[in-house]
Amino acid sequence: MSVTEDTAHDRGTDAVLARNRALFEPALRAAVDSLSPAVRPVAAYHFGWVDQDGNPSHADSGKAIRPTLALLSAEAVGAPPASAVPAAVAVELVHNFSLLHDDVMDGDTTRRHRPTAWTVFGSNTAILAGDALLTLALDVLAASRGEAAQDGLRMLSAAVLDLINGQRADLDFEERRDVGLEECVRMAEGKTSALLGCACAIGAAYGGGGERVEALREFGSSFGTAFQHVDDLLGIWGRPETTGKPVHSDLRSRKKTLPVVAALRSGTPAGNELADLYLGERELSDAEVARAADLVETAGGRRWSAEQADTLLDRALGALRSGDLAPRPVEELGALARFAVHRTH
Repeated sequence: MSVTEDTAHDRGTDAVLARNRALFEPALRAAVDSLSPAVRPVAAYHFGWVDQDGNPSHADSGKAIRPTLALLSAEAVGAPPASAVPAAVAVELVHNFSLLHDDVMDGDTTRRHRPTAWTVFGSNTAILAGDALLTLALDVLAASRGEAAQDGLRMLSAAVLDLINGQRADLDFEERRDVGLEECVRMAEGKTSALLGCACAIGAAYGGGGERVEALREFGSSFGTAFQHVDDLLGIWGRPETTGKPVHSDLRSRKKTLPVVAALRSGTPAGNELADLYLGERELSDAEVARAADLVETAGGRRWSAEQADTLLDRALGALRSGDLAPRPVEELGALARFAVHRTH
């Protein structure tokens, strides 16, 4: 694909994201506005709608990939996208519940190019705001009272439990020296893939997808693991203007991400040197963090994650082709997956 074609492709995906945001965001804002004054300002700040003083803002609210997946999945099974707005709102609320908690647990001070909510409002208040978003997500589905509401509640609850288990494993890995590659992949499947798969499945369920729900879940799950590989690559080599976080942010906190674990388990001289450097206790200097990034690449971690992302993307696109799905939303789902996975390679 040429640079011109690639740019046009990105513009097309941006248009799909914008179209779907216009459909679900009013309902998302209305849901957040229903929260109590104790947590509503924190949530509104986190979503980028206000500044820390409560004044209207137009800060980055994220790509909104998960709600877009839900709406496109409803269209893929032949339903109007509006039928899946409750599903789209619910998965976006759950995603942001996880981000609020994740930032506190990881001690991250920057998200989406500005201070994280916990650094502005305090960690306890940010945790409570995250709890409120999770509860609100379930309430949005329950209030929809559609035929798919009960199934949707079960799907979302199961995804949240998988997400929590994945996050717990992620935290455990930080304290361990012997993390295996297979268990690292399972962690990613829980932490990221479960909610992306759920977004597709719940959207399809709200669209009356029947047996086609599982094909869309498989698409979302495979895409989700590919997405995590790319997110981990960005956590090491991503540009701050793209990620909204400092360069090498995951290495500074010694996170056991997919490319890092692949390098540590490579059995190469670079992998052994990385282990000596990375598995210590003292804080790494800027030079050591940069050296760690070089070692991950030399040991093959960067290449492995990039290749895995491409393989999983192919699997995701194959799942789309296996279902009896509407062509235009399928094309947009595929384009969205390719856009997200090709952010770094």
